[in-house]
Amino acid sequence: MSKVKVAAFSISLDGFGAGPGQDLKNPLGVRGHELHSWLFPTETFQRMTGKSSGSVGVDNDFAAQSFENVGAWIIGRNMFGPIRGPWQDDSWKGWWGHNPPYHTPVFVLTHHPRADLTMEGGTTFHFVTDGPEAALARATEAANGKDIRIGGGVSVLRQYLALKLIDEMHLAVSPVLLGEGEHLFGGLDLPKLGYVHGKTAPGDGALHVAIRKM
Repeated sequence: MSKVKVAAFSISLDGFGAGPGQDLKNPLGVRGHELHSWLFPTETFQRMTGKSSGSVGVDNDFAAQSFENVGAWIIGRNMFGPIRGPWQDDSWKGWWGHNPPYHTPVFVLTHHPRADLTMEGGTTFHFVTDGPEAALARATEAANGKDIRIGGGVSVLRQYLALKLIDEMHLAVSPVLLGEGEHLFGGLDLPKLGYVHGKTAPGDGALHVAIRKM
């Protein structure tokens, strides 16, 4: 049976999943790249960016596992790009170039309709305007029995947590304090929503924490 999962999602010690002020120069918000310092050296990330080598070990294991058995992704509009309001045209095609790292259907939550966007490598972006539950229904059908990965950003994770729709979540807690940005858990009572701690594993660059639905 397919699962709805969050994997390799980085947060700071003080609970922020992105920095403030996202723009073209700061896709992850100001200082947001610091959250992912555990990921960048790994063999998994290096191969995604065209390199031939990288670090192995616990951090790389979690990075590699995050892509296993994924049949569809759901992301928010901010994760797709810094554009706000109605789409002016179809010129923005994401942060990742012509061959994004998804290689599956990707469902983008947005308030503004846009035609599907087919990219190289098997990625097609579908823009969903009728909410997270509708996006999940479409992603589940597209995944064809594989897992659905909720990619982010923070607002999207919070919506699916509040709806109790995430089955399991892997967080990489990076040793950094942001002080401001987008807080992942503020105002969410995870135990009341039915979530419990799964397991914890220390890596070289992050503490890896699993949370699952009871």
